[in-house]
Amino acid sequence: MLTDKENKTITLLIADDHPALRAGLRVLFEESPDIQIIGEAQDSFDVQRLVAELNPQILLLDLKMPGISAAEIEKWVRLNHPETITLVLTGHDRDAYLAGMMAAGAVGYLDKKETAERLINAIRRAARGETLFDEKQIARVLHWRETVEKKWERLTTRERQILGLLAQGANNKAIAKKLFITSKTVEYHITHILEKLALGTRQEAEAWVLKHNLENIGDDDG
Repeated sequence: MLTDKENKTITLLIADDHPALRAGLRVLFEESPDIQIIGEAQDSFDVQRLVAELNPQILLLDLKMPGISAAEIEKWVRLNHPETITLVLTGHDRDAYLAGMMAAGAVGYLDKKETAERLINAIRRAARGETLFDEKQIARVLHWRETVEKKWERLTTRERQILGLLAQGANNKAIAKKLFITSKTVEYHITHILEKLALGTRQEAEAWVLKHNLENIGDDDG
């Protein structure tokens, strides 16, 4: 026999900037009588407005949308509407993003390639109060925090900016112009960056940033 909590309709807000994906999800969930889509958001500002207006039980959140980052959205939801539970649905299965969303307060991080059955089951489990990060995801986050995040946190804000620009292919002159500093100052910062990351060359630093998907993390890219 179902309890009142299990028998209750799950209200769902879908947040994704691709209309075709939202339409596909709507068709999918229409087959589940216990899940009711009460709104669709196409950017982060829509998410904030609709969460405040509709108070959904579940927010199914795309990782990459126009506006503020998914991590910032989730921090805002946790602070202002803690009764709403966030599940991330994304095609970006990177450790930096996974760690960021876990830290922000999401209860699950799902791949857009998940089967319909697994996605529906995940929403039902989240609505029951379950946390959906599996052992492999947790292990990935712990490893990332130990091997990458600690190094990243040793860098100053300026060093992170310079490292991000290096990863975008900018030379010292371009970095200096962008940040309104001298080329000599850029060289000074790069020397310290290499020391802190225990790397030998700027090319290695660029590769390190790109490997760990950190090129935008300093701008709170989630």
